Amino acid sequence: MQSMVSYSKAAMERAMKVQEVILRAMAKKITWWQAAEIIGISDRHMRRWRRYEEFGYDGLFDRRRGMPSHKRVPMALVEQILGLYREKYFDLNVRHFHEKLRAEHQIELSYTWVKLALQGAGLVERGRKRGVHRKRRPRLPLLGMLLHIDGSRHRWFQDERWYDLIVILDDASSEIGHSRAAK
Repeated sequence: MQSMVSYSKAAMERAMKVQEVILRAMAKKITWWQAAEIIGISDRHMRRWRRYEEFGYDGLFDRRRGMPSHKRVPMALVEQILGLYREKYFDLNVRHFHEKLRAEHQIELSYTWVKLALQGAGLVERGRKRGVHRKRRPRLPLLGMLLHIDGSRHRWFQDERWYDLIVILDDASSEIGHSRAAK
């Protein structure tokens, strides 16, 4: 059980739930397909979990945890990029700096990685967070205070003729006050 020390309480609880479901499937109380559905994974993924039978309880944990990523950028390259921005390209924005890295220095890192590295080092300000796309407002309390008028051109009657549908909708009750199809 030494390998479980670095896992959070939530990861431990999930692994215990998964263990219980797999044990029920192994005892043929439920099918493997039902076990996958309970855990919330695909059939194919459940078939991959055969390592539980081989490694037991520890086989349910991700063995890659705590290992460095194979995509990790070497620290010397990070320092080179930050040094280039500080000393030579301080007056460029991130997009142009990224283009210079590719064209003149043959550094093929993604734009997002370069932007996050510059932001993390404090060389570039983080962008403003966007607001809510649509701010809801309360409906008006009385009928007739606000009427929405909308129109659309469409073939409403499944023939070749085009009609304009005009609708007047009351904001308070969502009732259609008037609608008319005009040619």
